[in-house]
Amino acid sequence: MFRLIPLRVSLDDSGLAHAVPATLPDRSAAADTTTRPVQGAPMLGHTVTITADEMREIFARLQPHLPPYLRKVEPNTYNTGLRYEFAPFTGREETPSTPSAFYNDPQLGYVGEDADPREHTLRQAAKSILTDLYDRAYEEWKDAAYVADLQDVVRDAPDRWRAYERELKALESAYAYLRSPEAAQEWPSAICRLVDAQHRAGAAAVAFDERAREIADVHEKHLYSDLDHGTALSRAGHPDGGDWHIVCAHEYGARYYSDHNTGVPLQEIVRRLTDQQDAHITKVSSLAGLAAG
Repeated sequence: MFRLIPLRVSLDDSGLAHAVPATLPDRSAAADTTTRPVQGAPMLGHTVTITADEMREIFARLQPHLPPYLRKVEPNTYNTGLRYEFAPFTGREETPSTPSAFYNDPQLGYVGEDADPREHTLRQAAKSILTDLYDRAYEEWKDAAYVADLQDVVRDAPDRWRAYERELKALESAYAYLRSPEAAQEWPSAICRLVDAQHRAGAAAVAFDERAREIADVHEKHLYSDLDHGTALSRAGHPDGGDWHIVCAHEYGARYYSDHNTGVPLQEIVRRLTDQQDAHITKVSSLAGLAAG
């Protein structure tokens, strides 16, 4: 069984074809054929035997339709199909798909098995290989496209998130201070500082929600990516992105993209918190007034 299924011409790291044809590694005379299933060819639907020379011929015909980012083709781990190695995708390449020129190629058009069994097998195998190649390329590309889209929209989200965390902590501190004996000596000033902290926390929440909506739109666009949201943000350069509160309100309900799972934006969380604080302070002030009277 040969170790490498070469292209008609080898590829260097730049993706450019060399002028020197590739050759198979050394192998025994008994290993001139390989039996493998041809994936993605429903009209075949069975295992076919393709010789090394036939594999060379198939890739010679496919050469004009191979993508520039293809680096290597070799048997997969279990020798039941092919494995493709691609140059790293940026996510800004055109969506990988079988080129339209393939369907008009006179060397690859359909030939019936009755008309020419060998040619039928070669062409069906070529179609299967090229389809599988672009399917695998798409799987890698779509994750790269997801990451690239996130890189475009994240921008100052880390700064906005840190500002929100800072203001929320300040709000919690200002509210906790009201329970201290010292607060009784300056109650109006303490209440004023709490109100200021509420406003700052609300503004920080609104600011982050603006960016979060854009990030959520990207998550929604790439809903079927193999990457989870935290991993995608990490690959985009934000390893702490999984901690961000990403929520986007849709017509049919909120969608959330973090572990917080509240289903509401930060500004709503802060609003509810300040309402609770205001209600508690009002009650305490009322009861304290009654007690004083």
